[in-house]
Order: sequence, then C-alpha cells, then structure tokens
Amino acid sequence: MARLIPLVLLVMLAAPAQAACYADYKAKQDDPLRLHYGVIEVPDAACTLDGAAAELRARLDDGWQLLQVMGVFGPEGLDDRRASAGDYFLRY
Repeated sequence: MARLIPLVLLVMLAAPAQAACYADYKAKQDDPLRLHYGVIEVPDAACTLDGAAAELRARLDDGWQLLQVMGVFGPEGLDDRRASAGDYFLRY
C-alpha cells in the first residue's frame, strides 16, 4: 500500500489541467472602417498570446482582421468581459 501512494501522486501531478482558456481581442474591418472587441475560447495548447492570435486569424471571417490579442484568462474573467464583447462574446 505504501508503494502505491507515490505512484498515485505521480499520476495526479502528470494529468493535464483541464481549465478552460479564453482570449480577448480587438479586430477591424475596412471599407467602411469598423472595429470590434471580442472574446473567444481557445484550446489549452493555444493558451498564450501567440497561440490565441493564431487561432483568431484562422477563425475570423467576413473580412475581419485581428489587430491585437489583449490577453488570455480562465473562466473567472468571462463575466467581466461579457457586456463589452456584446455580439462578439464567444462568437468565433
């Protein structure tokens, strides 16, 4: 039994955290100029500024161009950003 405890602890520490990751960003559309602020969910592997930027460039459509990824955060930051993102909250 005593030998099992370190093995169980090792397995628990090696398991990846499954926390959700989100990014907020600014994008633009030309002719006429339009701007929007939005929030997206990104995979754990893309939970960095560069990873989120790559995800956004692949997802944005209708002529939207990524201007800036503001930051990445967990689910605790969603409520603070929901109203500001409006229609672009978890849209892409």
